[in-house]
Amino acid sequence: MRFIAIAAVLLSFPLLMQLLRSDPRWRKWAYFGLGLLPFTVAAWNLDAGLVNWATWAGFAKGYVLTLEDTLALAIIMTHPRPKGAPPLIGWLYLFMVTVSLSIPGATMPMAASFYVFQLARVALVFAAVAKIAGDPKALMWLGLGLASAMTLEAGVCLYQRFHGAFRAAGTMSHPNQLGMMAHFVVLPLLGMILSGYRSKIMMLGIASGLVVIVLGASRATMGFLGTGMVLTMLLSLRRGATPKKMQMVGLAAAALVVATPFLLHSVGQRLAQQLESQSDYDERAAFERAAKMMWAEHPLGVGATNYVLVANTQGYSARAGVVWNSGSRAANVHNTYLLTAAELGWPGIIAYVLMLATSIVAGWRWSFASRRDPRGDITLGCTVALMMMALHSQYEWITVTYEVQYTIAIAMGIISGLTRQRKLEQRQARELRRAGLSQAELESVGSGQPVGAGQPVPVS
Repeated sequence: MRFIAIAAVLLSFPLLMQLLRSDPRWRKWAYFGLGLLPFTVAAWNLDAGLVNWATWAGFAKGYVLTLEDTLALAIIMTHPRPKGAPPLIGWLYLFMVTVSLSIPGATMPMAASFYVFQLARVALVFAAVAKIAGDPKALMWLGLGLASAMTLEAGVCLYQRFHGAFRAAGTMSHPNQLGMMAHFVVLPLLGMILSGYRSKIMMLGIASGLVVIVLGASRATMGFLGTGMVLTMLLSLRRGATPKKMQMVGLAAAALVVATPFLLHSVGQRLAQQLESQSDYDERAAFERAAKMMWAEHPLGVGATNYVLVANTQGYSARAGVVWNSGSRAANVHNTYLLTAAELGWPGIIAYVLMLATSIVAGWRWSFASRRDPRGDITLGCTVALMMMALHSQYEWITVTYEVQYTIAIAMGIISGLTRQRKLEQRQARELRRAGLSQAELESVGSGQPVGAGQPVPVS
């Protein structure tokens, strides 16, 4: 069965290439799938392990290929323009280099190489999204894929709650994983709606995201996602208020108000559960002590995905006071930055922070460089999602899993693709200015905008 799965995933690439080249009508479904598949590849077994260490304690468990990877590569190969490397991808490559540098010194070098392979797949998704982001219709179908995925997750979470699960995880392995991914659906979709896309499906995706975080009962997700929604709406109005935008902000605010009692109820239940099992043991602090000791003694890192192995075999968990049970001793430190620093050392943590910071700065500059351009609201939603994830990562390690990294790559790819599109339009405007066009004709340049000259994109 394993070899059948490998053959199926590998053969999907030429099939997708043929479909996309033979009939342009398939393209919209490819963009839709790019947004949907990060949530479904694991649950629907749309992946294959070329090398599979299923019982490995690290977060990357082999050389795994998914349908999302072959779809992204097919989109890159069949989408002729724009050419060249997209903005920001160089920072992802730099981070990949630092992961590669951790391989020779790792206790299990092959396991460390799994993370390089995973990041290469994430780079494919980044490049594919950056390739299509300048096309407003492609961006619309990508958003519809994200919205449909979150609607599916809300349905699965409701089913799980009705069947006794207090914290619903949807199709993911843990509620915190789904909660982190919700950042990269709700906030970009909110940005699209504010930019002028008129889509009931996208609105449903936003509402479904609120259902997911209520049923997931993650206090950090509730706080950061709620803050992100408020911040996106306020900054969007700061960019420029219009009657339509005010209407959309009112609807989103109403959804938050309706969800608030349910959010507070979930928080209350979590607190009640914790009070029942309360003890003097602070596991999060113990994990952080172990990671800091590891980083101090291994400034170049212990190797990607080697944290759990090293923490146990070299005594860091014991010295830090981590209790001896399978759940605690097999867990990563609940802090992405400390996990990255412990595994990759100073080069890795510096590269990781630079990658996030440059993406956030690029999105922020785009959003406010041209306040009359509605696409700025899309980059704003993606940028706020990255900001909330960066803050949330101080309390969560789940951002290193490939499912979450797919959604991060989509947000970064949108910022990258729209940045490149804007540069192309500015270059075209300079050329037309030299050709002697009038100001009115110059202002018409920029057909890549999702709402054109103020015209919304209708979506059913």
